[in-house]
Amino acid sequence: MKSMTDWLKKYSAESIVTKAYEFAKEAHKDSKRASGEPYLNHCLNAANSVRDWGFDETSIAAALLHDVVKDTPITIHDIQKKFGEEIKFLVDGLTKLDSFAFPGKDPKVETFRKLIISFSRDLRVVIIKLADRLDNMQTLRFLSPEKQKKFAWETTELYAPLAYRLGMQKLSGELEDLAFPYIYPEEFKWLIKAVKDSYDDRLNYVLKIQPIVLKLLEDHGIKPLSIDARAKRYSSLYKKLIRKDMNLERVYDLVAFRIIVKTVEECYSALGIIHQVWTPLSGQIKDYIARPKPNGYRSLHTTVFCIDNKITEFQIRTQEMHEEDELGIAAHWAYQQTKNLPKEKRINWAGLRNKHELLWVEQLRNWQKNLHNQEEFIQSLKTDFFKDRIFVITPQDDVVDLPTASTPIDFAYQIHSELGNQCVEAKVNNKIVPLDYELHSGDLVEIIIQKGKRPSKDWLRFVKTALAQKEIKSSLRTKEKKLEKRVETPHMEFKIINQDRPGFLKDVTGAFAELKINITYLNSATDQRGTLSTVIVRCEILTEEKIRKLLVKLKKIAGTKEVNYKFNR
Repeated sequence: MKSMTDWLKKYSAESIVTKAYEFAKEAHKDSKRASGEPYLNHCLNAANSVRDWGFDETSIAAALLHDVVKDTPITIHDIQKKFGEEIKFLVDGLTKLDSFAFPGKDPKVETFRKLIISFSRDLRVVIIKLADRLDNMQTLRFLSPEKQKKFAWETTELYAPLAYRLGMQKLSGELEDLAFPYIYPEEFKWLIKAVKDSYDDRLNYVLKIQPIVLKLLEDHGIKPLSIDARAKRYSSLYKKLIRKDMNLERVYDLVAFRIIVKTVEECYSALGIIHQVWTPLSGQIKDYIARPKPNGYRSLHTTVFCIDNKITEFQIRTQEMHEEDELGIAAHWAYQQTKNLPKEKRINWAGLRNKHELLWVEQLRNWQKNLHNQEEFIQSLKTDFFKDRIFVITPQDDVVDLPTASTPIDFAYQIHSELGNQCVEAKVNNKIVPLDYELHSGDLVEIIIQKGKRPSKDWLRFVKTALAQKEIKSSLRTKEKKLEKRVETPHMEFKIINQDRPGFLKDVTGAFAELKINITYLNSATDQRGTLSTVIVRCEILTEEKIRKLLVKLKKIAGTKEVNYKFNR
């Protein structure tokens, strides 16, 4: 345990990290992992990863405490009392994330959406969860085969892609490598056997020519910060082999040079020098500096016919690019945490200053959207920022992403146009609310419909989404056209004025339905004060007896102020 806790010594006795460690140590004192080691080791490993990624003391403390509420009698209120609101929020988010599951549904979709909900409020919840998952994967051999497959599958489908989207390339690759043997055990055994000799040969080769590359660059005035040999990860290699018909000779980056230089200019100069000496392979030059990958990855890649005519890959980048490649958003976070410190104590990672918009967050959110074209997608990245979103839940436990201050009508149209068109009432957290009610993240929303109902023009006053406005206007135009066609048809028109309240429109249409009267037109509007609603209903010509019965039913509706009718022959 001593070596595991060495990093804690840098924190004072009064530090929130030290206090969290002592608290977690006491809470987990009687708990063991499947391996037989103290459960506290898992908390320490997760916290150490969060620390290595450059996050603040609050994040490290929350990582130490992340399983306390889930696995011990300690409550979230105990955490709040002892450590304050911020750590309570982080631990609560992690606890809820762990307990979140929908029986009978695809956990890939639902867990990922829950991650996004947590993400929308504080990125650190996800970062700590990734640290937690990393340590669990590193000790996966101690679990049952069933749990091994479940953890490995979740890691490959959820956590590794999430780390990649956060720009944490190293973590993403490590998670995939840890999961690979459990998901594809036979393929993994084959790969290890097939690659071993080839890998050793290539590694010896690049180590032999490493000093030659160094001298070549120095002779042209470039002093690299480092030149390393990078081995391709097994999981990534297997995916590439599938694309290459399992032909290892067609994989050129089994081992590649990684050259770290000081500036972007030196990146391009080094590329030019390498190409002057060795012929590049056609189609294998990739400029991810001018055009970074969607997750922010930047580097120059080239594959050349090197010494002895052996195909060799080079990756060239700056130290800043390398840091971002290894740590992604963690690097950005660390910069944000230190930007107000004295200059000599700052993390001087050029380029991070211009990443305040963090476009990868927008891409992550838009995975849930069904955008129709690339232009629409790009526009959404520019205008629809993640901080202005809420996440509400359907009765089927799906999560719907909406702009802040959206209403039940916006929600309904996000699900389906007809659900929006036929909406008459809404329940939020099992309580009836007005249709212009402002939704909040985490709300459970249920829409009540009336078949044949059409939207009200009044809705355009309060809906927030462009989709809702578009669908309402489209339905209103359709309704007007139908009305024009029916203008010559004899009909009756009823006008009902009522105190505005939830459920009034449903009561009105219900009265017609009880008497089996077919409604041909319906319109509802609320006055500017929001106190009175006027409903216009048209139907076929009725007999005097039916008119009498209908008037009685309409006047009995709670809050009715006035009912009148007229014939249009």
